[in-house]
Amino acid sequence: MPTTTARPAPTAHPYDDTDVIDARAPRFNQATIGLVSLVAVATGWWVLLAVLAAQLILGLRFGRRWCLACVAYFRLVQPRLGEGRVEDARPPRFANQVGAVVLGAATLAYLAGLPLAGAALGGVVAFLALLSAVTGFCTGCELYKLGARFRGVRAGTVGAIDLAGLGAPAAGVVVVQFTHPLCSDCHELERRLAAGPRPLHAVDVSRRPDLARRYHVAVVPTAFVVAGDGTVLERLA
Repeated sequence: MPTTTARPAPTAHPYDDTDVIDARAPRFNQATIGLVSLVAVATGWWVLLAVLAAQLILGLRFGRRWCLACVAYFRLVQPRLGEGRVEDARPPRFANQVGAVVLGAATLAYLAGLPLAGAALGGVVAFLALLSAVTGFCTGCELYKLGARFRGVRAGTVGAIDLAGLGAPAAGVVVVQFTHPLCSDCHELERRLAAGPRPLHAVDVSRRPDLARRYHVAVVPTAFVVAGDGTVLERLA
């Protein structure tokens, strides 16, 4: 009889490890939102937009167990495809917040007797959600990163890092990487940096979120080249 190979268990728990997420999950969610929004606009069943907005709000407020698209992905899709790349959950979470606001505005427009405005807003959600699902380009995620830049989170903003406070060696130039133990890109960057000529010190943001806030780490992985006196020489990622 043919044998089947069991897929390894996910490294990130779907509902408990909320700092990170399987990168396929947001795209599945965007595909669901895009298709349902498209149906709502094409048929005039605007109540579907209200349902989508409510779903996003519930998921954001109470966790992924309350998001039907998320549950469908983790129950039906991930067990068959396996876990995808694990990434920082903050950008897609912000994208969901933007989606909830626009879908809510579309619903209010329909309720106010402005179907053209409601359809336009619903159409924007459908287009951007399907664009993200097909291409991987997430407008809300890019807005999150742009917002981080406006908040001062950019290369050169961090002028110094307290190496002693991090427990890092203060002799010579060192690379400080802010990472998460479940982040796929973090592991890849850490391997590259560890193979380089400078000592590497990793900071786990899941254990030290205070340090992530202090040094304006909006997305992991982020790494700095730091001189022995704490001066930041370069932001690598």
